[in-house]
Amino acid sequence: MTDPHPDTRPIIVLVRPQLGENIGKAARAMLNFGLTELRLVAPRDGWPNPDAGPAAAGADVVLEGARVYDTLAEAVADCAHVYATTVRKRGVTKPVVTPEQAAAEIHRAVGRSAVVFGPERSGLETEEVALCRTILTVPINPEFASLNLAQAVILVAYEWSKGLASVMQPTEEELLPPAPQEELEGMIAQFDAMLQAAGYFFPKSRAAATRRTLRNLLTKPGWNHLEVRTLRGVLSSLANPRSR
Repeated sequence: MTDPHPDTRPIIVLVRPQLGENIGKAARAMLNFGLTELRLVAPRDGWPNPDAGPAAAGADVVLEGARVYDTLAEAVADCAHVYATTVRKRGVTKPVVTPEQAAAEIHRAVGRSAVVFGPERSGLETEEVALCRTILTVPINPEFASLNLAQAVILVAYEWSKGLASVMQPTEEELLPPAPQEELEGMIAQFDAMLQAAGYFFPKSRAAATRRTLRNLLTKPGWNHLEVRTLRGVLSSLANPRSR
């Protein structure tokens, strides 16, 4: 999947967030997975909030672009698909989806999508859930349903980001290939010669076992060509130090 146009990325809406620190942490969670549009509905301590920046840990682009609204209805007025995150249905009959299902719907959707999160302590009010079109519920331990705001945001953002090129881990083609066995053998022989000269293999009765352990150690990580070459350069420098 290619990177989407910004207008297809879901908007994160925080309703009456109580702490600037939590807004910052939510922004950090968003940017980790490629989301940048944050909307705040009646933040308790106003906006901007000095506690948000340090908690965002560098996600300044999210905080700087955050927009503030008086009501949830105003915050999502331009959105065709609005998800209310809640662990309870609150007596409102709505379709219920998981973060994974919501992510799939958002990727297919035409028009803006918003995911709405309630205040840290109480969550969304019944009227606010009723305003949304779908309920998004995280499958969670019913005996301890206690996600904090940033955790909830990161779950939704992560599911949406799956498969996006901009947040994918390096592929095997992007990593250096493993070093050929010949290079590993050369490195091991260099180690062996230097250790032999230093009298490391003592007593002689343990030399074979010690060499086997050394070989296991040096072949275990899966060295690539650059790593082998670098380490052999280190060994050469130790064996033949430059005069100062």
